[in-house]
Amino acid sequence: MKNRVEDVGAVRAVLNDYIEGSKGNADLLRSIFHPDAGMNGYFSGHLAIGSPEPFFQEVAKIDASAPSGNARTEIESIEVIGNVATATLVEEDFLGSGFVDFFHLIRVDGDWKIISKTYHQAS
Repeated sequence: MKNRVEDVGAVRAVLNDYIEGSKGNADLLRSIFHPDAGMNGYFSGHLAIGSPEPFFQEVAKIDASAPSGNARTEIESIEVIGNVATATLVEEDFLGSGFVDFFHLIRVDGDWKIISKTYHQAS
């Protein structure tokens, strides 16, 4: 098993791919989510529970070559225990809103995959 520092770096790389993919690359996002992943949270006051596919479809509409304006994203925390990890991401001005995202990741055949994302629309 890799040491914890390498694991944190590998999870950070997945989160960086999430950040990059959220700028309009739905295929990149699909590659870092486990096929059975769930995505749950509140958007515009409405509870959404299900797969990340609706999110992928919205991201696919984003023009990846357009400037992202004031959008900012920060990885606030990563915790790795064996083959599972948690992470918190804060997004400001993403699709006109702010979000706090909580991720659970799992190592599958040596690769880290997002197994769940729970989000709160902060503004």
